[in-house]
Amino acid sequence: MAFALIAAGCSTVQEPSPALPTRPSTPVTQPVPAGTPGWQITHAGPPHGIEGFADTTSALPGTPVRLFVSTTARTYTVTAYRMGNYTGSEALQIWKSSPQPGGVQAGYVVQNPTSTVVAPWHPTLTLDTRDWPAGDYLLRLDGDNNTQQFVPLTIRAPSNKGRIVIVNAVTTWQAYNRWGGYSLYDSPSGSKARRSRAVSFDRPYQSQTMQGAGDFLYFELPFVLFAERSGHRLGYATDVDLATDPHLLDGAAAVITLSHDEYWTASMRNNVVTARDNGVNVAFLGGNDAYRHMRFGDSPVGPNRLEIDYKSFTEDPIHTTDPLAATQEWRSPPNPRPESAMLGNYYQCNPVQADLVVAAPDNWLLHGLVSAGQHLPRMVGDEYNAIDLDVPTPRPIESLFHSPVTCQHRSGFADVSYYAASSGAAVFAAGTEYWICGLDPYCTRANSPGDTTRRVMRAITTRLLDAYAAGPAGAKHPPADNLVALGLTKIPAPARPQLPVATVGG
Repeated sequence: MAFALIAAGCSTVQEPSPALPTRPSTPVTQPVPAGTPGWQITHAGPPHGIEGFADTTSALPGTPVRLFVSTTARTYTVTAYRMGNYTGSEALQIWKSSPQPGGVQAGYVVQNPTSTVVAPWHPTLTLDTRDWPAGDYLLRLDGDNNTQQFVPLTIRAPSNKGRIVIVNAVTTWQAYNRWGGYSLYDSPSGSKARRSRAVSFDRPYQSQTMQGAGDFLYFELPFVLFAERSGHRLGYATDVDLATDPHLLDGAAAVITLSHDEYWTASMRNNVVTARDNGVNVAFLGGNDAYRHMRFGDSPVGPNRLEIDYKSFTEDPIHTTDPLAATQEWRSPPNPRPESAMLGNYYQCNPVQADLVVAAPDNWLLHGLVSAGQHLPRMVGDEYNAIDLDVPTPRPIESLFHSPVTCQHRSGFADVSYYAASSGAAVFAAGTEYWICGLDPYCTRANSPGDTTRRVMRAITTRLLDAYAAGPAGAKHPPADNLVALGLTKIPAPARPQLPVATVGG
């Protein structure tokens, strides 16, 4: 599992990866079905040899899903792989199409004034998902000209009651997607001033680095496999679902976002805070979470297919008519609503490389696994968060790891934070993009003598999932505020947590 994170205005780029190796399965309480070997892409072919996108990021079983495919091949097939806990493979083939006629579709269009790239293609195939179990899917496109590419798709469960819900960070995948030359960071000329102000899901994900799968393979799949092997009941959703369905988390045991979930709408944030205040546990297993404020728009393909983020209050055309919906960062004036009020910690800097350093060895997640001051090498990076008492911070709050860092010539600390809501829900925020890397047996960054780092991080995450599945974990495991002991003394810890109201506007 290769992480090569490059800092440029918080941008993250992953290096190309060869076909992923098969990870070992771990026994769970029920028999593990045999998987389907050979799901990986082994011959991507030249750029644009075959590529595609779906008309939705997620669907309920039985909902038709249209694919838009362009290829230089005469024919191609589509194979649907469900990613998860299977013997001998990370995937199970659920469905395969008959050979479909190929064809090269129209070139991309750049829509002004937002520099939005769209692929004005016609649908080529409709998938019947009636018998597809809920989960994270990769649809592999195989051309008869030796080309391959993925299209990601999430299949939701009709109800998430009692489930740990894994959220795929599709808004962040799309923000960094440079298919057609533009993203929310870049333009073909290299001028960031000419970058997109809105990006569209009506285009493939770039193939050269992401194999068409967005950030799923390298930032999210290791946790999906880990969670599936835990034996807990899981639900699956995307950021779009989190934004558009206020009942998505009704009765859920927990909601978990993954390594890089940077782009959030107001409704995403409101729905998570409301769920937390109704007793749903929350975990943010990344860094730089909920940092960018965005909103959705519609496209000819469907609703919520346009991701809008000007990264500026005054540049956003709606700043005079709907100022709370303008898309500067959440923390920025004129109406700052820092992400720390929800997460507990607060984004600081990029890039950094540092060790996790144990600050709370007696915390229930760490007890018996580590000692005070112990280092887990190289597990802080590239982007990191800290508990910062200059911004709204729930109290009491506990720093589990308080790690010295130097980033862009500035010294500070990275914090893994833990607090409990008045509902009893627990909120865990890793504050580092490398947490999920530490769960992956093939992440070389997590290598340490005796495999200590990987063993400890897997044990902590197992305890977290077990407690989260059992109900509001903060009621059973309240935080022991240790900020004074760590030298964070600007404000005293109150007797009860001071939590924000749900509605943040925009």
